[in-house]
Amino acid sequence: MSGELSLSINIKEPRWDQGTFMGRAKHFFMVTDPRNVLLSSETLEEARVIVENYRSGIVKSGLTEDELWRAKYVYDSAFHPDTGEKMFVIGRMSAQVPMNMSITGCMLTFYRTTPAVVFWQWVNQSFNAVVNYTNRSGDAPITVNQLGAAYVSATTGAVVTALGLKSLATRLPPIVSRFVPFAAVAAANCINIPFMRQRELKYGIPVTDENGNRLGESAYAAKQAIVQVVVSRIGMAVPAMAIPPVIMNALEKKAFMKRFPVLNAPVQVALVGLCLVFATPLCCALFPQKSSMSVSGLEPDLQERIKQTSPHTTTVYFNKGL
Repeated sequence: MSGELSLSINIKEPRWDQGTFMGRAKHFFMVTDPRNVLLSSETLEEARVIVENYRSGIVKSGLTEDELWRAKYVYDSAFHPDTGEKMFVIGRMSAQVPMNMSITGCMLTFYRTTPAVVFWQWVNQSFNAVVNYTNRSGDAPITVNQLGAAYVSATTGAVVTALGLKSLATRLPPIVSRFVPFAAVAAANCINIPFMRQRELKYGIPVTDENGNRLGESAYAAKQAIVQVVVSRIGMAVPAMAIPPVIMNALEKKAFMKRFPVLNAPVQVALVGLCLVFATPLCCALFPQKSSMSVSGLEPDLQERIKQTSPHTTTVYFNKGL
């Protein structure tokens, strides 16, 4: 039929050019759209059927290209890319903004007492563990022991950093104390992500040529991928944990905030949410999802193998993760 949608659209790849920052930003604004958390099971199932049928060469009557791409992003927001299983709702990328705005807002509000610092750092790392497990790679699955080690290490690192800086901050201006949660979160990310992906650091991650042909596994590529993810995660936290403390420090001196101190937490959470709506997709877009490195930067034995099997290949590609 002349009006039928073409089967040549590649929905395995993002809709926008991932070679540019703007293309990656548009992609991640769709992936992290918090409205997807509110979608019903029926809507998610409908999107799954549309996507799986299209991949099988079956096009729903009257389906437009925009509707196909919408279904693809709804599907990607709720179903695991490797296993196809529906993901736990708070572990989905679309839940990042509402969950992080609540947790981060509380970390920035309740930072004055030691029990509050310990509790909210524990809540944050528990949430991170759920996200990391939900978005685990099917190619390099996370074991329960690895998950537990990363969880305990990151929580301990975050709490020790927070309490250590909190004691130092008592001798500094009050505004400095407000930045203690950010330092703790940054420290936890530097611990949590490498621990969670330690299998990749030991055995490497798959590297391919530009056509997607697998050339081997590289631990050097894994190191580059993990560094990029750590930078992105810390970058996401910067606006949400650096801007609201400055604003709140000024607001708390105002008469209306002194009269209604109960507004402190809601205002803080709202400010964090506003920052995260933009920071989350923009920082995910800092580096291409399909990252690359020169063959000369790989392990010597892998370089030799590639020279023998694919002598014209000078650059390899790999999935950096999120």
